[in-house]
Amino acid sequence: MITLHHLNNSRSQRIIWLLEELEVPYEIKKYQRTSEQRAPPELLKIYPLGKSPVITDTGAQGNENIVLAESGAIVEYLIKTYGNGKFAAATSGQAYIDNLYYTHYAEGSIMPTVVQKLIFGMIPDRSPFLLRGLLRGVFGKITEMVVNPEMKKHSELVESHLATKEWFAGGSEPTSADFLMIFPAEILESTGLAGPKTKEYAKKIHERPAYKKALEKGGEYSILKR
Repeated sequence: MITLHHLNNSRSQRIIWLLEELEVPYEIKKYQRTSEQRAPPELLKIYPLGKSPVITDTGAQGNENIVLAESGAIVEYLIKTYGNGKFAAATSGQAYIDNLYYTHYAEGSIMPTVVQKLIFGMIPDRSPFLLRGLLRGVFGKITEMVVNPEMKKHSELVESHLATKEWFAGGSEPTSADFLMIFPAEILESTGLAGPKTKEYAKKIHERPAYKKALEKGGEYSILKR
């Protein structure tokens, strides 16, 4: 049995989407962020880094004790173990390369820049009152000079790729790359950086019945409201 340890308003929302698409039995254990928007200490009992998403699973045969973190690893594990060929990427050619690249690009390249942008925007408001004006100026300048140009490059890369493909690896259905890339696409849209093809891509996913069910089950997901 799969249990997803799910943090509100986080990247683990896309794991719920995948589980719904796979139509496998699973449970959700929900955790709420602290007032500092951090994961609660209870998650440390599940995984030493205290991060989400994390899944625990008894395996396809029901006799294992699997604990797995990292969104990319979880997505690949679930597709391989429970997909029965569904959402499997090509094993060669450009489709294979595209899936391989964007599966790792999502967390390895674009998300670190996204996190910088989000954190630099939060720090001033969570600082002592007398320092807020100064910190807004400092972090605003860093964001303007360093982070925003990088975000623009990422936005243009994603938009260019989606201009010729329905899904990140091509083909007629999502693959691991899409289950990873939906969160960055939503961030680009919520920050006003998404191009028209990226917006169409996110909308297409949001209209999928499995995604709608995932939103109902996952609870707070304010990234879509920013």
